[in-house]
Amino acid sequence: MKVLILGANGQIAKFVENRILTEDQFKDIELTLFLRDRSRLQQLADNPRVTLVEGNLTDEKAVQQAMAGQQLVLIATVDTDSENTITTNVIQAMKAQHVDRVLAASSIGIYAEEPNPQFYAWNQSTLSGALAPMRQASELLQQSGLTYTTMRFAWLNNHDAINYTITEKGEKFAGGSGSRKSMADAILKMIADPTLYANKVIGISDPETKDAPSVVN
Repeated sequence: MKVLILGANGQIAKFVENRILTEDQFKDIELTLFLRDRSRLQQLADNPRVTLVEGNLTDEKAVQQAMAGQQLVLIATVDTDSENTITTNVIQAMKAQHVDRVLAASSIGIYAEEPNPQFYAWNQSTLSGALAPMRQASELLQQSGLTYTTMRFAWLNNHDAINYTITEKGEKFAGGSGSRKSMADAILKMIADPTLYANKVIGISDPETKDAPSVVN
């Protein structure tokens, strides 16, 4: 399977890439890694399963060129632009290149489903400027006709533990925080089985942080 990762130098994206390239269950996956400065992933340049593409996600032509021949797309960058240029470019490129499956990073709070009232108040205030464009990006994917999964990440930490619960739109998050490795693990499960959470808006969080009043580091 050919997988395109947009925003491939992000921390979660790099966890995903490393596991794909080192774990036997993903040995048949080829990666196209799209990022603004390819030198940041130069250590992967000689890997026969990796193609590095330098470009900007706001460049519709560049995104469409990278999309050719792909089977699954991971938008690892959260779209907080009021114009939703990134999401629009990806949708148009996928349709033009006949690619159907997309996983898109997003955030806790876009549908006001925080795990407790104190966290809700803190999160809605902290993310007030970003929630509307992130929610609109999710709506664009839901209306696109593509097979999408919007992945709403809880607040991220660098813990090594992989511990998370998946919730769906209409359900409160299990917690307010979660490790980057947990987010990567959830993504990898969907790459391994692209039917998983198809056409769903999911939340990914550590249930042990359910009662936190604000972000848990």
